[in-house]
Amino acid sequence: MGITIQEASRISGLSAHTLRYYEQIGLIHQVGRDTGGRRSYTQPDLEWLDFLTKLRTTGMPIADMCRYAELRRQGPATAAERRRMLEAHRERVLERIAQLSEDVSVLDYKIDFYHAMENS
Repeated sequence: MGITIQEASRISGLSAHTLRYYEQIGLIHQVGRDTGGRRSYTQPDLEWLDFLTKLRTTGMPIADMCRYAELRRQGPATAAERRRMLEAHRERVLERIAQLSEDVSVLDYKIDFYHAMENS
């Protein structure tokens, strides 16, 4: 037994509109339906949505996410390609983290500068 789109929205943090959009563009498979024809999300659906959210918040473009989802649907034969995609994405994320770390250092320097100026 699954949960409604409203419950899936609440749990995932994604709007119902986004959930329908993700289904429309193939990021999530055709979600099952209950006897009334309403979408019925399962625990594996929620886990996949959580993973997609992590990909999105780390800056993976929707087109790459769609490619990854398509490869996933093709099964184990695509494992190496999916791994390579994730490794390349991880590298971009690590580069972004390093840049943000440098940016924070500049901010810290300026904050310290103004503290010193205020205390003079």
